[in-house]
Amino acid sequence: MTTTSAFPKTWDFSYFKSDLQGGLVSFLVAVPLCLGIALASGAPLFAGIIAGIVGGLVVGTLSRSAVSISGPEAGLILVVVSSISTLGSFKAVQLAICVAGVMQVLLGVAKAGFISNFFPSSVIKGMLAAIGIILILKQLPHLMGYDGDTVESLALFPWDGGNIVALLEHAVREVNPTAVVIAVASLAVLLAWERPFCKTHRVLSKIPAALVAVLLGVALNELARALNPGWALGGTHLVQLPVPQSAAEWAGLFTLPDFSQLTNPDVYSAAVAIALVASVEALLAVEASDKLDPFQRKTPTNRELKAQGIGNVVSGLLGGLPLTSVVVRSSVSINAGGRTKLAALVHSSFLLLSVVLLPHLLNLIPWAALAAILLITGYKLARVSIFKESYAAGFNEFLPFVVTIVAILLTDLLIGIGIGALVGLFFILRETHKNAHFFQRYTVKGQEHARISLGEHVSFLNKASILSLLKDIPADSTVEIDGTNSAYIDRDVVSAIENFRETARQRNIELIFMRRGEDYAHNVAQQPHVSSKEADFEAYYKLFDNNRNWVAEKLRRNPRFFENAAEQAPSSFSSAAPTTTCR
Repeated sequence: MTTTSAFPKTWDFSYFKSDLQGGLVSFLVAVPLCLGIALASGAPLFAGIIAGIVGGLVVGTLSRSAVSISGPEAGLILVVVSSISTLGSFKAVQLAICVAGVMQVLLGVAKAGFISNFFPSSVIKGMLAAIGIILILKQLPHLMGYDGDTVESLALFPWDGGNIVALLEHAVREVNPTAVVIAVASLAVLLAWERPFCKTHRVLSKIPAALVAVLLGVALNELARALNPGWALGGTHLVQLPVPQSAAEWAGLFTLPDFSQLTNPDVYSAAVAIALVASVEALLAVEASDKLDPFQRKTPTNRELKAQGIGNVVSGLLGGLPLTSVVVRSSVSINAGGRTKLAALVHSSFLLLSVVLLPHLLNLIPWAALAAILLITGYKLARVSIFKESYAAGFNEFLPFVVTIVAILLTDLLIGIGIGALVGLFFILRETHKNAHFFQRYTVKGQEHARISLGEHVSFLNKASILSLLKDIPADSTVEIDGTNSAYIDRDVVSAIENFRETARQRNIELIFMRRGEDYAHNVAQQPHVSSKEADFEAYYKLFDNNRNWVAEKLRRNPRFFENAAEQAPSSFSSAAPTTTCR
């Protein structure tokens, strides 16, 4: 395990070789995904490539995330499709993307990055596991040579019809022997590279397994072509980058937004939708990427929103899709060795050079080889040990974890996370309700004492339980309500306690209510309705201050101390405070 002193910074060229591997492998996976997302969005194919390039070069430079890689993401497909339908042209959508980017920058300036703190860690783990399951199952058709579904959408069983079962049925009917051979060979290479021999070998340990798998896939497909052209994979079975034939065609791939639409209110409606979805997905993705980071570095979320916003402005100006942080690419990079943000720059630099210099070579890569890489990545995100760890952590963590997974599989990423977060919020509120106050009862010189110690945060949800405790306080006793450790006490709770004071006087109950930052004697003096007997009790309280602290300390160390002591003879616990007996 690497020590904290050895943690690399977000920029650290001592990890250059690892980052080169991570960037290269994530680039290989990103090419078909960028094209597939653009195709599914109804946008020009090159718009996905532009977003991928900007995501690494612009966001990668400005962001302080060490391992996150940005680009077009499947969760934004529906937003783009809807925006194109409403605005009528992709150039108008480009303008909406630019406006959305400005909105994201403003969200970062307003320090809205705290939103990610409201999602429990169990929900983030569930999101990662769900993405892993989706990656695994959605690669199965590709492994058999069915590449009709080129976009790895984040829903296995959506309510709109198409699902993994239908894809597998098509794949079985159209199984391609060459694709199966390439997939099996690629998986064999990836698994072999996980063995100790390859990990410790002087030469093999320095070669990315994914690169070997891709090169092997290309070689096997070309061998099949040489033996029998009918056996070779082609068309949608291979990566399909656009290949400009001239400088004019190359320049034509970049388009400016339609600025004449600035007065169109629909542009701003689309921009709000893009900004919200892209921002939430970015915050959740960097949170998830930070958990995958071997060094557990934390990303400044407000800075991330600003970086994402500037990235979307640039992408929209050049003709690209909206972008966000992408868990799949980030995890592929991390698994391949990526350790600093240099991997994101390498990823996008390869993407840029490939479309300029090597489109013909990249178009030789079979989808089956890339599917094998994604399959292994999916397994690492959803391995069995993660489920075991979550189950061992208890029901409060395991249920939100499972609900998040199921919800994402049935709907989509954002809806699934929202459902999981609601379940997680329920357990958080329940625990807050249970731990908002602690009740102790004991006697001092024959007089009944009760003490209610309020927790750090006391909300209106705790009002009923506190009043229930006060209602059961016997007459002729003393009750202390200690709020000195509370950072926040809801006004309704304070009013309820003050209202109890009148009832307490009628039952000869002496009430002491202390709050953080208040002097008790001053507090009493300012309340004319408080009897002198209650005011005099401050001295009584100070007299037994040590006794009260002793009781609290005993209960802190052993909540059952007095319960156990009550079952013993008095001589068996002579070390107890001499003035205190337990009831």
